[in-house]
Amino acid sequence: MLFGKLLPREGNFFEMFNEHGRCIAEGARAFMAMVQYYDDPMLREKYGAEVDAAEKAADRVTADVNRLLHKTFITPLDREQIHSLINGMDDILDLLQDSYEVMSLYDLKHLSEDVTRLGEISVRCCERVQHAVTLLPKLSQPSVAEAALKTCEEIDRLESDADRVMRSAMSKLFRDNIDVRELIKLKAVYEHLESISDACEDVANLIEGIVLENS
Repeated sequence: MLFGKLLPREGNFFEMFNEHGRCIAEGARAFMAMVQYYDDPMLREKYGAEVDAAEKAADRVTADVNRLLHKTFITPLDREQIHSLINGMDDILDLLQDSYEVMSLYDLKHLSEDVTRLGEISVRCCERVQHAVTLLPKLSQPSVAEAALKTCEEIDRLESDADRVMRSAMSKLFRDNIDVRELIKLKAVYEHLESISDACEDVANLIEGIVLENS
C-alpha cells in the first residue's frame, strides 16, 4: 500500500489529520490563556469559548474522517489505525474542554501554580502531537520516520513530567491545611489535566506503531 496515495474524489486523510492537529494545538493554547487570565471573568469566558470552538471544529473533522473511511476502498493507512488515531486525537480536545468545564462548574475562585504547570505541559504535549501528525505523509523517508519517533519520545517524557507534577500537587493538597471543598475541587481539576497528557501519550503510541509498520 503506497503511503500517502490519494484516491480520486475521495479527499485526503492526512489533510484531515493535520486539520484536527491544528484544532488540538489551538484549543490547548486557548485553554492555557484561560488559565493565565482565570481571575478575569470576561477573558476566562472568552478563552473558554475558544476551547469549545476548537472542540466542535475537531468533532466535525472526526466525523468527516469516519464517514470517508466507510466510503474509501483503498486507504493510505490501515483502517483500524485511521479510526483509532482520529478518535484518539479527538479524546485530547474532549479532555481540554472537560477540564475547562470542571473549573467552571466547581466555581474555582483561584488556580494553584500546579494547575498552571500541568496546563503548560498539556500545551507542549498537544503541540508535539500536532507536529507528529504532520510527518505521517512522508514516513517512507528515513529521516522523517526518525523525527516522528523522536517526537513521540518527547511526548512520553512530557507525560512523565505531568505524572510527577500531579503527584507533587496531590501531596500538597493533602498535606496543607485547606478547606475540604477546595481540596475536592482541585483534586478533580488535577486529575482532568493529567489525563490530557495521558491522551497525548496514547496518540503518540499509535503514531509510533504506524511509523514502525509503514517506514
